[in-house]
Amino acid sequence: MELWRNWWRWCKQLRPACTRNRTFLWLLVVLMAFSVREDLLGVTSFIRSLGLQPFCYDRILDFFHSDGVNLRVLAQIWTTMVIHSHPSLVRCNGRIVLVGDGIKVAKSGKKMPAVKRLHQESESNTKPEYIMGHSCQAISILARGLESIVAIPLVARIHEGIVFSNRDKRTLLDKMILLLDSLLISEPFYFVADAYYASRKIIRPLLKNGNHLLTRVRSNAVGYFRAPTPEVRKPGRPKTYGQKIRLWSLFEDQEAMETIDSPLNNEKNVTIRLRCLDLLWKPVGIMVRFVAVDHPIRGRQILMSTDLTLAAAEIIRFYSYRFKIELTFKHSLHVLGAFIYHFWLGCMTPLKRKSGDQYLHRKTDEYRDAVRRKMHAYHTYIQLGLIAQGIMQIIATTLPQKVWRSFGSWLRTTRSNLCPSEFVVSIALRNTLPEFLADNSCAPILAKFLRGIIDLSRAEGTKLVA
Repeated sequence: MELWRNWWRWCKQLRPACTRNRTFLWLLVVLMAFSVREDLLGVTSFIRSLGLQPFCYDRILDFFHSDGVNLRVLAQIWTTMVIHSHPSLVRCNGRIVLVGDGIKVAKSGKKMPAVKRLHQESESNTKPEYIMGHSCQAISILARGLESIVAIPLVARIHEGIVFSNRDKRTLLDKMILLLDSLLISEPFYFVADAYYASRKIIRPLLKNGNHLLTRVRSNAVGYFRAPTPEVRKPGRPKTYGQKIRLWSLFEDQEAMETIDSPLNNEKNVTIRLRCLDLLWKPVGIMVRFVAVDHPIRGRQILMSTDLTLAAAEIIRFYSYRFKIELTFKHSLHVLGAFIYHFWLGCMTPLKRKSGDQYLHRKTDEYRDAVRRKMHAYHTYIQLGLIAQGIMQIIATTLPQKVWRSFGSWLRTTRSNLCPSEFVVSIALRNTLPEFLADNSCAPILAKFLRGIIDLSRAEGTKLVA
């Protein structure tokens, strides 16, 4: 019961994002279904997991497509809640740590807007080189619980596939900055991302707002020493860039590298070699800190920080947290199904295989509005799935012992020093849901609404109200 009280404490703060109280109740139903469903078969799994009456299927579809939920306000409220209410956010020099990355989700629907042919760099047996699907960019915030560090998802949007105006020249980097700005984060932060985001388009806006970037640079990157000040000033502009240095050549001078114990949390008795150097980087024209890291297992990498006060060991440690967002993506896909939606657009021109961006500047206003409505449904589904996952992660990091007491099932290995996963939290919430619905003191308005739409002729409904 304590788990659901905590769940309700976070969910009730989302009310300002809904125009009507009934819209807010359907939002709560969707969040609850995301948290306890056992399969990922679309909206029908919402109906089964909560034992709802059949008419609720159309109501939930209408909810996702309606404009009764302001997505921008919803993301801002959720971000503010996490930053100001989570007791154990990861901080460095007083700054919170955000992690950004992209995810490509396979979609084969010929009548789904924004579906395009996408290239995946890290090819494997389960990850082909090219897919048809949606390309999203996401932002998470790092938090700590016990000895675990998790990336709590804040927002994700589809940033490729649709071009409403042929004058729109924004790239994925521009859209990532716009996504960051839309969250209205008032606290200074470090933004951790992979080498794709090591760009002027990312660094300049971050520095303008007093924030910093931690990233990796490509192996062919170069830096410059400052030009020496001439003894006699000559006419013209003083020289800014001095000697050019290929960053990968930092590994060649082994004597200049220092040896330290690995700063990574999960590595013991491992030593690494590094070399730290502050150089001018031409894409932004300022001094940045480069760290050449030679790890005995993970190989060589060159990291970069725009904060010159950050120690090399800290740069290595915080960049190692970047993979936490990959774990968040994994649970989003396979546990909550936050990216598994099946909404079609009946009036849409069917897509051809291997098609690219869909240019709509010559389409009718009615067609463009229909595409916008469908994209709103996709983004609402994704955002609510990420919020449900974030609440489960918060419960796992703040109430781990109570989660394990309510788990009531079996795992081959359990580690008491780590927080339970979203899968474990989902089972614990599912086991305590009947108790939550029977108690009118916690969330009476939600309990009353659910009891009115539960189908008592089905096993799922009778189990919840028993």
